[in-house]
Amino acid sequence: MIRGVLLIALASMLWATTGIVAKFLFATTELEAITLALLRLVVALPFFWLLMVRELRQISAGGAGQPGRHLLPRPGPTALLVLAGLGMFQAFYQGSYLLAVDLTGAGIATLISLCLPPVFVAILAAPLLGEKPRLITVLSLVSAIAGTAMLVASDMDTTGTLRLTGILMALLAALVYTGFTLTSRYNSAGTPVYTTAFICFLVAALLLLPVAWLSGGFAGLGTLKLKHWLMVTYIGVVPTCVGYLCFFTAMKTTPATLSSIIVTLEPLFVALLAWLILGEVLANIGIAGAIILTVAVIIASVSSQSQSASKENQS
Repeated sequence: MIRGVLLIALASMLWATTGIVAKFLFATTELEAITLALLRLVVALPFFWLLMVRELRQISAGGAGQPGRHLLPRPGPTALLVLAGLGMFQAFYQGSYLLAVDLTGAGIATLISLCLPPVFVAILAAPLLGEKPRLITVLSLVSAIAGTAMLVASDMDTTGTLRLTGILMALLAALVYTGFTLTSRYNSAGTPVYTTAFICFLVAALLLLPVAWLSGGFAGLGTLKLKHWLMVTYIGVVPTCVGYLCFFTAMKTTPATLSSIIVTLEPLFVALLAWLILGEVLANIGIAGAIILTVAVIIASVSSQSQSASKENQS
């Protein structure tokens, strides 16, 4: 289990560097957020294709000689529809999150985008998945909203203005990621992990391509130098490919509740790196808001996981 915990912590740290590198790219080039989101997926796709091929070969080898078992998974129309939905959510999330980073800061954008979804999921699971929220979950939602308001107040205090568009984009990213999580829970087709990831990223890239093209997002590519292309490649390879590989590997041996808690390290890593590297400072009220928001996420995640486990035991 210790190895799994360390791998998830490493994945969270790698994911945290995405916003930092992206903010530097936005500040030093004319690269658009939508274009960077597309480039990230394009760079990552070949790696996930290789992981998918290896995964399917392992399934094929494991199914050989077993009567009545298909060598490869054959997702039906419903499963394909769910995978397409995941890809759509991924496209919207990538674009809205990176745009929020561009319009505000890496720290506040990540805190809002990633800390609110677990609480939203715990609440929305009631009407959508039949999981009645506990009182502690509702209190976590209230605390998360209060923490977010404190972050916004801190941002206004340190920047001298309300960066409303960026805040709204971060909230949109949080809502989109909530939809992604709920759709993932609905996916009961048992599609292999890396196959799901590849199809999801492929659909997202295909959706982002015309948006970037029609919005003139490719015009900014001419401002990228070699070091900038290396940064784009880094975002596509290290936090995306290596980060998800570490996470999926760790999930095989790490309890879901523990992993959900460790993942909350990502926004904290981002806030720390944004302070050390980008000079983004949170006022005292912002620090308090970040702590409240993180604690609310941990409580909501633990409550949701324990409730799901209890429901499975009863069934």
